[in-house]
Amino acid sequence: MTQTTQEHETAAAGDRPGGGMLVLYLALGGLAFATLQSLVSPALSTIGRELGASTADVSWVVTAYLLSASVLTPVLGRLGDMVGKRRVLIGVLTILAAGTLVAALAPNLTVLIVARVLQGASGAILPLSLGMVRDELPRKRVPGMVAVLSAISGIGAGVGIVAAGPIVEHLSWHWLFWMPLVLVVIALFGAVFGMQESPVRTPGRLDWLGTGILSVTLVALLMGISKGQSWGWADAKTIGLLALGAAGLLAFVLIELRVKEALIDMRLMRNRTVWATDLVGLIMGFAMFGAFLVIPMLLQLPAALGYGFGKPVSQIGLYLLPTVVGLVVFGVVAGALVRRFGPKLPMVLGAVLVTIAFAVPAIAHDQIWQLLLSGSLTGAGIGLAFAAMSNAIIEAVPATQTGQATSVNAIARTIGSSIGTAVIAALITANVSPQGVPTDDAFTIAFWTCSGVAVLAIGAALAVPSARRRHEQSVAAGVDDLPPEPVELHLPHRQHA
Repeated sequence: MTQTTQEHETAAAGDRPGGGMLVLYLALGGLAFATLQSLVSPALSTIGRELGASTADVSWVVTAYLLSASVLTPVLGRLGDMVGKRRVLIGVLTILAAGTLVAALAPNLTVLIVARVLQGASGAILPLSLGMVRDELPRKRVPGMVAVLSAISGIGAGVGIVAAGPIVEHLSWHWLFWMPLVLVVIALFGAVFGMQESPVRTPGRLDWLGTGILSVTLVALLMGISKGQSWGWADAKTIGLLALGAAGLLAFVLIELRVKEALIDMRLMRNRTVWATDLVGLIMGFAMFGAFLVIPMLLQLPAALGYGFGKPVSQIGLYLLPTVVGLVVFGVVAGALVRRFGPKLPMVLGAVLVTIAFAVPAIAHDQIWQLLLSGSLTGAGIGLAFAAMSNAIIEAVPATQTGQATSVNAIARTIGSSIGTAVIAALITANVSPQGVPTDDAFTIAFWTCSGVAVLAIGAALAVPSARRRHEQSVAAGVDDLPPEPVELHLPHRQHA
């Protein structure tokens, strides 16, 4: 370990005693972001009706958020590595607070969409938070705290889905924003008054060319994916956007390999841990939002159909509680597993559980307990996988590149969720009765699709190098400030200059 790293670890372990409060403030900010991402979706019809907007127009409330988060997350993550994670985090939380306040007061759809763009900037909260935890806490605490913060993204999404119905029914859609605003304000005050700036920096300049190309690429891809269902997958606009996104992605990679100070160091993508973990993130994002779309729809269909359950919107959240509980419990369990065995095992276990979770209702979904079991397994699997993914990324890259590496993983999850929502919606609408109601086969196909996609996540997780192999890669890459792994304690102590 280098002298600088030793000094920093000593400071983190001894001179910065507020680690618990640090994680609390970071968790509140992450919870607010994740909740806002999913809280709006169940209320779109209500928002559209009260604002006099069409279904196509009101869908921009979700699309604008995803586009903003995808474009700004890598930029702000890289900026945090350069000028200081706390400084950028304070800026991000301020923008999030402003956007949430504007949304709560929005008098029309245009203002609401602008507010959602501002909220999307907070997508950088998770990468910045993970970097601060790595920089500030003693090494032995890093895996557990990273697991908690990573699980928060799944927990927040579940809380949003659960809480949306009761809030809209008993209050109004404006309260979808007033409540998260409280969390944002607390997190902002904590960042301003309860955090110290991280000493880990990566001096340099922001890659404006790469930023521009990546922005166009992500906007084109997400627009094509999210609007493909309504426009038609064979529509010229959909095909053109997807083609533009593919071309932009290729151009971005080629340019980033040549510039001196890249927005995203493409050499990181050569690391098997990094690309395999990003692939797991993409697939898990698909599965998570597939579950949040299919199960509520099935629960709301009339029981007279023979396969629906006739539950009102206000009660749907109760049936998704097992998913949220699974996320909470197994997000914590993942931290312990990472400390004991490294991130590969919980990542593989998470992918296996998600695969089983969708196979259960694919085989039979005529009883409530089958859906509850599926939700529980989904929450457990995603809780394990999300926590393990962030730990795997952190262990695989130098501290100075934490922000950009974890930002890419966050983008992968966002794109996966967009693909999952679009694909599942397309499958269901392609199998409807003459009355326009989804058939029983539509749900069976959707569940099998999610289960089949989750199998790919098992393969990607198995591709993550073993603990010993990761140790060798870390030594070769000069990554010597990572959390120690018990399975490697028998190795001879490394000598450093």
